Amino acid sequence: MIQLSAFYRQRRDHLVQALAPSRLQLLPCEGTYFLLADYSALSDKDDVSFCEWLTTHVGVAAIPLSVFCAEPFPHKLIRLCFAKSDQTLDAAAERLCRL
Repeated sequence: MIQLSAFYRQRRDHLVQALAPSRLQLLPCEGTYFLLADYSALSDKDDVSFCEWLTTHVGVAAIPLSVFCAEPFPHKLIRLCFAKSDQTLDAAAERLCRL
């Protein structure tokens, strides 16, 4: 199993804790710099449209999972990068918790 360095585990855990009050459902992650988040409680948009909306209206960048799939992707999942400073993670979490 690939493990994250303590530095990135701390960043991941920081973002997970900061997003706990949000309506996003976070999936467990190990060995990556991204959290997967189910946004189905927030929107019916497809993941590409939701990520575009997040960027333009909320000011938080996320990556749609469907861009990595050849087949239609029915899930409401996005990727959030936690390889950021605590200040950036806190600002993003604050915005996402307001949704």
